[in-house]
Amino acid sequence: MHGFRFNTPPGWPAPPPGWTPPTGWVPDPSWPAAPAGWAFWVPDETPAPTSAAAPAPAAEPMEAPPGTEAIAEPAPIPIARHAAPQEPETAPSVGADAAAPVSTESSRVRELEAEVEALRRQLAEANSRPNATRPVGDDFVELDDARLLQQVGIYHYHHPLENTELYRERLAELREQVKEMVKAGNAIEASDKFSYNNSLALGRRMTADFSKLMLRAYNAEADNCVRSLRAGALPAATKRLETAAGTIARLGKMMEMRVSPDYHAVRITELELTADYLFKQQEEREAAREERERLREERKAEQELAQQREKLDKERAHYANTLAALRAQGADADLADVEARLAELDAAIELNDFRAANIRAGYVYVISNVGAFGDRVVKIGMTRRLEPMDRIRELGDASVPFPFDVHALYFSDDAVTLENELHKAFGERRLNRVNERREFFFATPEQVRAVLAEKVGNLLEYAATPDAEQYYQSLSSWPADARTSAKP
Repeated sequence: MHGFRFNTPPGWPAPPPGWTPPTGWVPDPSWPAAPAGWAFWVPDETPAPTSAAAPAPAAEPMEAPPGTEAIAEPAPIPIARHAAPQEPETAPSVGADAAAPVSTESSRVRELEAEVEALRRQLAEANSRPNATRPVGDDFVELDDARLLQQVGIYHYHHPLENTELYRERLAELREQVKEMVKAGNAIEASDKFSYNNSLALGRRMTADFSKLMLRAYNAEADNCVRSLRAGALPAATKRLETAAGTIARLGKMMEMRVSPDYHAVRITELELTADYLFKQQEEREAAREERERLREERKAEQELAQQREKLDKERAHYANTLAALRAQGADADLADVEARLAELDAAIELNDFRAANIRAGYVYVISNVGAFGDRVVKIGMTRRLEPMDRIRELGDASVPFPFDVHALYFSDDAVTLENELHKAFGERRLNRVNERREFFFATPEQVRAVLAEKVGNLLEYAATPDAEQYYQSLSSWPADARTSAKP
């Protein structure tokens, strides 16, 4: 094209003087894309724009430096789509017609720059929000314990031991191992070929000093992780310690300095054991509390049974004296009623003695609390109390807003086994999957009734629908938004 020359974009190899693209020519895919609005043909009198980033002219494309990976770029648009009209003998006029495309391209560039600026502002606003979601990278540490607990669900022990005492002994052994590794110089790895002022001796001394400094920083972070560790926060503490080890490796790269992988593994094991110890300690406290509650319940049952036996003995003695007096008087007509009452008292005394001797006998109860847990949650438990409703009234104390409704009270000679079978049948529907001593289940009273009937046969009394009188009476006086959210 006379009067014009081909203008290579930044990063493309410079063509020989006077070279023009032949028909159908396209750039090499390895070349960078041309900037938006780039003019491929410029008049001869206009010097071609240059870029500081452009490589030295060469016949072949520049190769990537060793050890680096080429970044994939979109394939450049064929130059033929941007070329001037093919008029081989006549140079295109540089006037209003040529200025119009340039003005259009400039406007498009300004529009794109405005869009980029708007996107940058949106990104800055999103990052400035306190609850903004940010990607988890190497330097980001998740510290939200509640979120971590939701992520991991049920806790699984990394080093399962029987009790907290065994965990304490294992932690003591591990800490001694940490001390031995530090004394032996196996905690930090560093190059012994680093020189300072052309002196290997000075370089080794500097490396030793920096190793102590880095180890002190790492141990301080590890000790803080152990001291501040709470049940369920192990992933956050582990990530925090791994970030500290990575930072030391990055800062000590020149001296090839890093925390020894073996030493880091020992400190991670210390974190895991500490987390296991905290969970085991929590489980033992909960088990002790449940055991104290069970013993209190048994003592109450024993006291009630002893009081009932004393009451029955007094009543039986009274009727026995009455029977003796009637016989002495010869009032045979009244003897039958007194003897029948004595037989009832003897049966009651026998049952009372059986329950006192058999600790597995008691009542299995199925109760619900619509106002507190909804209409699809039930509690399945057992009590040895003489009057089981006393136990249910205790459960509905000030800790819940409404009293419990009773669906079933079933007396069994082996209430412990029956309760365990019901718990097993609804084991996958527990509310609390961590502490299985919590006896609440996602189930309706009808579902429990079907399983209970399979275990014991026909049920004479079972209330499938809860009364929930206080709840329904209170519901009409609640605020509108509370009524909507509280609908079963």
